[in-house]
Amino acid sequence: MRSARIALCALLVTGAVGLSPATAASASSAPRSAFALSSSAFADGGVIPKVHECTSGGGSDPGKRNESPALTWSGAPTAAKSYAIVMRDLDNASLIHWVIYDIAASTASLPQNVDHAYQPSTPAGARQVYYRGSASLYGYQGPCSPSTVNTYEFVVYALNRASLTNLNSGSSTRTAAREIAAATIGSARITGES
Repeated sequence: MRSARIALCALLVTGAVGLSPATAASASSAPRSAFALSSSAFADGGVIPKVHECTSGGGSDPGKRNESPALTWSGAPTAAKSYAIVMRDLDNASLIHWVIYDIAASTASLPQNVDHAYQPSTPAGARQVYYRGSASLYGYQGPCSPSTVNTYEFVVYALNRASLTNLNSGSSTRTAAREIAAATIGSARITGES
């Protein structure tokens, strides 16, 4: 019994000595809020409004405008040097509908209807990948599932780099997603149905 106590004390002392000041400080500080993503357009798991649906399906519904939804995030890792957002259709082989990256670390939201441009006006400094599909445009391509209800996932990634310099105006969505994954230090997600 006494030898077990001595071994336990030795283990505790060794563990305490191994703590760095930063680790000890973070262990004693109040817990951070979790990294979270939300949209004013729809609740997590809710219905994505028509204004965010694609306009490339041949229909003439004036409610469909292919506008990206407003997104807001909080509780990101303090080490984040930039952010990226990737939108996927989870019911269509995780087809990537939108990639926007090089979002400044000081940014915590995107407005509705980010420009369909490689370098949108807002947020400043951000870049978007060209969507090669039914729309063929830079940036957001809204839900396009007229005969089924699909689940779309929006993920904001906190990155350890201020800029993804390996990407350019000709990069594919898959290449961009790989670069983002390699630089990710945290992420948050929401889903919507359309």
